[in-house]
Amino acid sequence: MQSALLPELIPSQELVLDILRRTGALRYGHFRYPNGLYSDLYLQIALAMRDYQIAKYLSVGLSRKIRENKEIRATLSQLSVVSPATGGLPVAYGIVEALRAHRVYWAEEDIEGRPQNFRQFIEPEPGEKILLVDDILRTGTKISAVKKLVEDKGAQVVGIAVMVYQPTPYTPVYEGIPLYYLAKLDGMYYRDIQEVQLKPGDQIVDVWV
Repeated sequence: MQSALLPELIPSQELVLDILRRTGALRYGHFRYPNGLYSDLYLQIALAMRDYQIAKYLSVGLSRKIRENKEIRATLSQLSVVSPATGGLPVAYGIVEALRAHRVYWAEEDIEGRPQNFRQFIEPEPGEKILLVDDILRTGTKISAVKKLVEDKGAQVVGIAVMVYQPTPYTPVYEGIPLYYLAKLDGMYYRDIQEVQLKPGDQIVDVWV
């Protein structure tokens, strides 16, 4: 996507959603998520982040929203970014570069079935100020888990930043922690397949991310 099509310093919600649709990252239909919920839309930010210019543009746009917080802006040289999973690393590195922040950490599942953790010797230090960064905030499961990991290490979570906020009925509210995002998606969610309005020929696509 040419830079001439990306004119806004902080892209509007409409422009962000247009970029996601054009890259195939945002899709409409009938989808079943791993937690059993059904939805009329599916979002996979990684499809948009494949394009370096788009990834940079979105990262810079999100970083400008973060910079509006004067308390965070005053500590950028000491601020570190934590991704709740390796899938969020493209966003995390994009934000660190745009903010000129301190470090990047990430949580991962070293053994299948075990809770995520930091790699040995690569973890936040006590008192370190942390910005949690991911591509999407949907159920909040990963963000909540890594928030606890960070706080257990004695570090302080000062904000959460995601490309898209896509809340479900289960998404928690993080009291006292500012949330930054470029776009918000309000999809329709159903707990029972009987609630899904299927037309002849419609299919339900199982998604695992």
